[in-house]
Amino acid sequence: MKKPEFLKPNDLVAIVCPASFAFASIQPAIDLLESWGLRVWVGETVEAKLNQFAGSDELRAKDFQMALDNPEVKAIFAARGGYGTVRIIDNIDFTQWAKNPKWIIGFSDITVLHSHIAANFDICTIHGQMPLTMPEGTPPSLETLRKILFNTEVVNYHYQSQTEGINGTAVGKLIGGNLALLASLVGSQSDQDYKDSILFLEDVGEAYYSVDRMMWTLLRAGKLNHIKGLIIGGFTSMKDSDPSFGMTIRDIVLEKIQHLSIPLAFDFPAGHIENNHALVFGENVKLEVQNKEIKLDYI
Repeated sequence: MKKPEFLKPNDLVAIVCPASFAFASIQPAIDLLESWGLRVWVGETVEAKLNQFAGSDELRAKDFQMALDNPEVKAIFAARGGYGTVRIIDNIDFTQWAKNPKWIIGFSDITVLHSHIAANFDICTIHGQMPLTMPEGTPPSLETLRKILFNTEVVNYHYQSQTEGINGTAVGKLIGGNLALLASLVGSQSDQDYKDSILFLEDVGEAYYSVDRMMWTLLRAGKLNHIKGLIIGGFTSMKDSDPSFGMTIRDIVLEKIQHLSIPLAFDFPAGHIENNHALVFGENVKLEVQNKEIKLDYI
């Protein structure tokens, strides 16, 4: 898979809003990026608001396109997620960008971009902290983003899970993102190939029955049948129904994949959490699960 050039001091990076509007100042994020030695260009959408969106679909598409096509811009940060990227994805022309790709960084609703790019261009992207989440982001999680962007060292993950998974070792291409977005993209032009992948999933604010339904969608669509391993990140602010759905996230996930004989890791430090560590989608990784000891190493 093709990888964009890594950043260097004095490079120009862009901040745009392809989905929901920025509800707070991004100045702390600008200060952080400048402390990394970067120059920052802020798109028109960062100050725009139309209902829940960062301006109209036309404005958000134009702003993102401008960042994509500007040869000076070496990386694009989505200021936040929310909702709205799917409304503009078919109006974005990635032709010039694909010839000389630059890093695209974000999570949550930005899963649309990660999946669309993987499906159509086979170019690496970064699942990581966004300008609106940076002020609350833990220093270690922000440091993983900096190290990846500047290629100062390979960022591997070794941690102790609190939740029992499935033991095993697997190698594959790291893909994934927000479960709700991935399920919503099934069958579309932004639906990527899951075969031989290590799949990462996270979500926020969903009901347990909704997570169950979305996992069934991936399973019935054949998405889970040929993955090599599964990593579960943050599933935060979950809601139960009345009467209770009666299953935990672990129960829901195990039911869908226990017949596959693949390694399963829980509690990965990424998702809608302050400790949202960066992941390079499209890179080949090795996942090892031994009891509650988890290792994720880039190859």
